[in-house]
Amino acid sequence: MGLGGCIILIGAGAIPAFATDWKMDTVNVDLVGWIMMIVGIIGVFVHASIARRRRMVVPPRTTVVSEDERRHP
Repeated sequence: MGLGGCIILIGAGAIPAFATDWKMDTVNVDLVGWIMMIVGIIGVFVHASIARRRRMVVPPRTTVVSEDERRHP
C-alpha cells in the first residue's frame, strides 16, 4: 500500500468514527473507523521508514591513480 492509500484509509476511517451516528447491533461502526485510521497511520510510518532507507546516498567509488600511472601512459 502506498502513501496515497494510507492517507485514503485514514480519511475513510475518520468518516465513520466522527461524522456518522449509525447504530448497528452487530458492528461497532466507531471502532471500525478507529481501526482503519490506526492502520493508515501505521502504514504512513512504515512507508516513511522505507522511503528514508531508499534515499540514503552512497558515495560513488573512486579509483586511486598513482603518480607512476600518470607519468607513463
